[in-house]
Amino acid sequence: MKENIEIKQSEIAIYTDGSCKGNPGPGGYAGLILHKDGSEEVIKGSSLDTTNNRMELKAVIETLKVLKKSTEVVLYSDSEYCIKAINERLSKWIKNNWKGSNKNRVKNIDLWQEYLEVSNIHTIKGIWIKAHSGDEYNELVDSIAKEEALKIKGWVYE
Repeated sequence: MKENIEIKQSEIAIYTDGSCKGNPGPGGYAGLILHKDGSEEVIKGSSLDTTNNRMELKAVIETLKVLKKSTEVVLYSDSEYCIKAINERLSKWIKNNWKGSNKNRVKNIDLWQEYLEVSNIHTIKGIWIKAHSGDEYNELVDSIAKEEALKIKGWVYE
């Protein structure tokens, strides 16, 4: 476990990332759960035709699905879209019938509704981290998400 991360007894740390080759295009996502006992668990997957923001959010959703008990989660992501929504915007969007401050319909409502379903038993604190800044776990999920996007059959990396 990385030394500069301190996990309280009641917390689990999660790192997530999404990747898209083209936007839209084939995408991949990855999540890493750092359990209290020091063990690590990787969650990953891909989608044929998606966007980067959908893969970022899918990484969060699929990783949270693994947690079966109510848990305090510290979620690390380089996606400002996800972190700002989780920490600030989501409750406003719901209150405003899924409209943003610009009065336009929020994108990816289907995934935000799924997020609400899988997150409702947890307490989640989102922390934004800068991408490609040397954080070992962020770099790991970034690499896995990119690998998942490249696995899509018929897609050729240029």
